[in-house]
Amino acid sequence: MSVKKLMDLTGKVALVTGGSRGLGLQIAEALGEMGAMLALTARKPDELAQAKEHLGRMHDQVFTLPCDHSKAASITPAIERIMQHYGRIDILINNAGTTWGAPAEEHPLEAWQKVMDLNVTGLFLTTQLVGKLSMIPRRYGRIVNIASIAGLLGNDPRIQRSLAYNTSKGAVVNMTRALAAEWGQYNITVNAIAPGFFPSKMTQWILGQIGDTAIAQTPLARLGGEEDLKGLATLFASDASAHITGQIVAVDGGAGII
Repeated sequence: MSVKKLMDLTGKVALVTGGSRGLGLQIAEALGEMGAMLALTARKPDELAQAKEHLGRMHDQVFTLPCDHSKAASITPAIERIMQHYGRIDILINNAGTTWGAPAEEHPLEAWQKVMDLNVTGLFLTTQLVGKLSMIPRRYGRIVNIASIAGLLGNDPRIQRSLAYNTSKGAVVNMTRALAAEWGQYNITVNAIAPGFFPSKMTQWILGQIGDTAIAQTPLARLGGEEDLKGLATLFASDASAHITGQIVAVDGGAGII
């Protein structure tokens, strides 16, 4: 089979959580370009509408619906609605996430729980339901979790203190490995992408404080860009990665190697 055929997503249904902007929208653009039928969830209807208009200029099939993945009660209706619309979910991009900055000794419990509810529990519940309703019965699935190099490394406290975020992304890293081992029997692959610093609404404040330092400490001497997740996300979502599972790949310009 040709490489083009292996990477082709025509006829596949891809759900991107947190897909209305930032890294999620970048990935949605890539999957749509390769032929996938898109489903996007996010909290804010206005941002979803903008994303649908943007993607609709390039792709015919873009289905959006509001969903707060930090609230368990919101997840089931959203996944069921996508299943009603498309009939299945072949690809799940778990991108929705949040962060909080505070010294560990002063980190508010409420903020800790907010991060965990979305980054860990919401990801688990979304994946569990997609698996039960679509991927396991059909014996096919591609799951891509958006982790972070923060889940692989500690932080220089002079630059950033984000214990809850780091902890949550570390959980995503090992959830990826554990689920890959458990669901491989169903022909479901589970991999993770661990981005470094990318400009986004979530990173706007921290990059305003440490952007120059982050660039100086990165071998490729730049931040992540608008095209930098597309190739890897498409690989993990496609049949070109059929024998790759349980892997975590950093996309950080080399920052994690020094």
